[in-house]
Amino acid sequence: MQFEFAGRLGLADGRYLAREDDGERVLVIETAGAPPPPRRRRRRPRRVEAGAGPAPLPLTRVTAVRAQEPFDSPERAERWLGETLAAEDRTEAAVTAALALLNRALHAHAVAGADPHGAELGVERASVVRVGHGSGKEVAAGRFSEAHEVDARPPGSRRAQRAEELGPQERVAAVIGGRERLDACETLILRARADLDAGRRREAALQLRVGLEALLIELDGALSDPEHDEDMAALERRKGEAGAAANAALRGDLSLDDERGVTELLELCERVLRRRRVLRG
Repeated sequence: MQFEFAGRLGLADGRYLAREDDGERVLVIETAGAPPPPRRRRRRPRRVEAGAGPAPLPLTRVTAVRAQEPFDSPERAERWLGETLAAEDRTEAAVTAALALLNRALHAHAVAGADPHGAELGVERASVVRVGHGSGKEVAAGRFSEAHEVDARPPGSRRAQRAEELGPQERVAAVIGGRERLDACETLILRARADLDAGRRREAALQLRVGLEALLIELDGALSDPEHDEDMAALERRKGEAGAAANAALRGDLSLDDERGVTELLELCERVLRRRRVLRG
């Protein structure tokens, strides 16, 4: 899988070997059009001409290579490519796995560099998505023997997509305009979801405990809706599970039961937040 992103990602160009449960993969980072490294001393400010256009951006190409179980022939590689392109679920799975590898590297880079603003990426940020195959030398350099561009955006009608775009825009305008504020639980639950999706189960359990507690306070009586009351009551009854999972996370890896409970509670919190968003319009 290959993605192209506008701008730099922070990761230095090169090849990164990832060892995972299902084998090895290689992440190849290439940046084109990057400005030269900054000088030791800052340049003096320069006057900008009226009507000057935007500065050109570098382009970062990310290639995620399946290094384990190489294909034994070009024909087998072509068959795999055809099967992946023919089924949307297989294409989506390949995209998801490749992005997970990239985001794992971005997260490690942010933590290693003590960067609190390090951001992970979604497929919507990519300007191009490709799937293909090639020789070891080709894919190690971010090249292919054969590749196809794919549309990895989630399906939906243009009207539905427009509604999804307008909803967040309207709330952003309300928040920055001082007409509305974001609840702490919204940020905490989002962080828990990002951790869980990235396989950081211990971090997800810790985020969930405080996010759930904040949600129970901030959204108490937020809606006059029987389903909201029912879900809030369920969260109140089960908040001890979130606490137990967080305590287990402090000692080490979670058990399967704890993982299952964290997932269920997180989905329930997300449902409460989603219902409020929908009913408020």
